[in-house]
Amino acid sequence: MGQFDSETDAALTQLNYEALSETPGGEFVEIVGDLLKLVGGPLGIIGGSSNLLLKVRKLAGASYASNLFYTITAVRNDLATLYERYEKLRSRIESLQTDPKFAEAISALALRAMHTSVKDRLKRLARIVVNGVKENDLEPESLDDMMRAAVELTDWDIIVLGKMYESQKQIITNSAFSYDWSTSVGNVWTEWGSIFGLRDDQHLKLRTALSRLQSLGLIAEAQTNFVKDGSLARQPFGLLLDGMKFYERLQEIAVQK
Repeated sequence: MGQFDSETDAALTQLNYEALSETPGGEFVEIVGDLLKLVGGPLGIIGGSSNLLLKVRKLAGASYASNLFYTITAVRNDLATLYERYEKLRSRIESLQTDPKFAEAISALALRAMHTSVKDRLKRLARIVVNGVKENDLEPESLDDMMRAAVELTDWDIIVLGKMYESQKQIITNSAFSYDWSTSVGNVWTEWGSIFGLRDDQHLKLRTALSRLQSLGLIAEAQTNFVKDGSLARQPFGLLLDGMKFYERLQEIAVQK
């Protein structure tokens, strides 16, 4: 497939297992430049792969190096899938190494990878970048907010957001529902308990997820009054545009149609 070849795979494997030696480290900007070469295009740095690993380890330690290369590998694999499945995107993918917005995205990804060692969260970072490439939307401000959410949310939080996406997407995309957003959300929310099948002792767990999602600007309270049964989890929350966009950017490239 040209830019996604076995030599690049071999170099990524080498980066993961290269032994640490006493060589001077480099600057973060140099690391980002080398990471861009690993993501796609002619590799050109097979001989210098150990030096790149040393730069990263010198900058932030072996644990961070492992996290970063895991995430970069996920980016590269998703881009390869995108390249294979969407012929119309190939020229865009081939030009990524000279795209300043993509360079900023890789830089932001590298910084965010410092904040977690959870593999699922690292995969989320990769999907946000690659789906940004797919949608031709790599605006730094938007990416920064989504990357922050990607490393701060738990798997349960994402499940809750997904349920809200499934039940409320039409409220955002259909003007007939979005005109009276609060009422539309309240109507959907009456089904919330049955959607999750929650026991009484699980409502606070749901409320914790809703609070985290709200703090990141992905959802908002549709009204401040409690429903008659007083359950915290039944207090209506509505999906916002940023929440819809974030959830869509988390979807795996391999299963998208």
